[in-house]
Amino acid sequence: MGDIFSSLGLVVVGIAAFAAVIGGLYWLASQLPEPWRERARTVVFLGPGLLLLLGLVLPALINFRLAFYDRNGDWYGFGNYRDIFTSSNNIEVLMNTLWWGILVTGASTVIGVVIARFADRMRGEPIAKAAIFLPTAISMVGAGIIWNFVYSPREYGLLNSMIGLLPGEQDIQFFLQDSKLLGIDNQWIPGLNSLLIMVVIIWIQAGFATVVISAALKGVPDDLVEAAKIDGATDRQAFFRVVLPYIKGTIITVVTTIVIAVLKIFDIIQTMGKGGSFGTSTMANEMYEQAFPQDNEGLGAAWAILLFLAVAPIIYVNARNQRAMRGAR
Repeated sequence: MGDIFSSLGLVVVGIAAFAAVIGGLYWLASQLPEPWRERARTVVFLGPGLLLLLGLVLPALINFRLAFYDRNGDWYGFGNYRDIFTSSNNIEVLMNTLWWGILVTGASTVIGVVIARFADRMRGEPIAKAAIFLPTAISMVGAGIIWNFVYSPREYGLLNSMIGLLPGEQDIQFFLQDSKLLGIDNQWIPGLNSLLIMVVIIWIQAGFATVVISAALKGVPDDLVEAAKIDGATDRQAFFRVVLPYIKGTIITVVTTIVIAVLKIFDIIQTMGKGGSFGTSTMANEMYEQAFPQDNEGLGAAWAILLFLAVAPIIYVNARNQRAMRGAR
């Protein structure tokens, strides 16, 4: 118990010291004349974050170098990248990640738009949106454990229990081990287990999409919608031709945010996919599996580089969209 309190004490002292340093620097910056005062204040608040980012430069360079070596530490050139795009197992990982990005992002965004549309100004709207947003507050690991009980083949598995209520003798289904889709076993399409894990992320991300899009809908001017209706547009036509284009920037923000979250998906695969077993692995999960459990640092580093290259253009699109939204105000 004493060790716990001493550790907590060190944390508190460290936070207090950090706050004192930032406060002191901010006070010094406030003593400067304009225009240097505001610039110095900006540097004070950006400084810690920039230092942390600079601290990641060396590990990133080491990772880049490791990607050119094989499991034994011998020079392998672009061999790891060649293996990723030629091995059937690695192609399956790439296709899984692609399907995750398409299906989870598309479904979460569409559900968010639909719920935000029909929940807008309804009676009990705050309660309904709070209930929809609640899964977003659950950790990925916690959500994975909850849904493991749903898909479990044991007697307490909710889905199997529901199937057992059907007439006749029903076989126990091993949902998270079924890598086929409608009996088709193909590396280019996701298996049933991957789709069922995607349902969990859609369950989580739909709440985020609903809340953000709902806030954007409330910002649409009523005069704009009324003008469309005066011109003869129905409610549905006004929504699709006036409202949705008006909140296009918000929808792009939701889509890019969910895509980035999906590309980095790891913990739910570890919790529900048994570390990517039965064809459920994705890029982020494969990066970890190769670099650590399988002790193939070169291939793990190559996966990390590809993951960065996949995320970078989406971040650029998001940043450009944010600039466009600020310019339109």
